[in-house]
Amino acid sequence: MRLLLDTHTFIWYVMDIQKLSATVQALINDQDNEILLSTGSIWEMAIKQSVGKLSFVLPFDLFITQQLILNDFKMLEIKIDHIAVVAALPLHHRDPFDRLLIAQAMVEQIPILRADSAFDAYQIQRLW
Repeated sequence: MRLLLDTHTFIWYVMDIQKLSATVQALINDQDNEILLSTGSIWEMAIKQSVGKLSFVLPFDLFITQQLILNDFKMLEIKIDHIAVVAALPLHHRDPFDRLLIAQAMVEQIPILRADSAFDAYQIQRLW
C-alpha cells in the first residue's frame, strides 16, 4: 500500500518522538508499504528550521537525505495536477502545506498518515 506521511508524522517518526499511534507505527514499519514524503513537507520543514521552530542534529539537507535512505521513504514530487486540485479545494483548512498534502492524497488516491482530524473534511482517507 502507498501511504503519504504528514510532515509531523515524519518528524515524530524519525526523531523517535512517542506521539505516533501503534497503527501508524506498524504501517510505516511494514516493508510491504511504500512510504512517501512530499516535497512540500520538506519545504515546510526547511521554513520551520529557518525560523527556529525546528532543528535537527545534522545540517538540514544531510538529515533529510539520510532519513529518506535509512527508512526507505520515497519522495512525492509536487505535480501540476496536485496544484490544480489545491486551487479548487474548499477552504475547510487554510494552511498551504496541509492543503498541498490533501491535494496530493486526493490525486494519488492514497491515505495520509496524520493525527489531526482537520483533514477529515476532505475526500481523503486519513489513518491514525
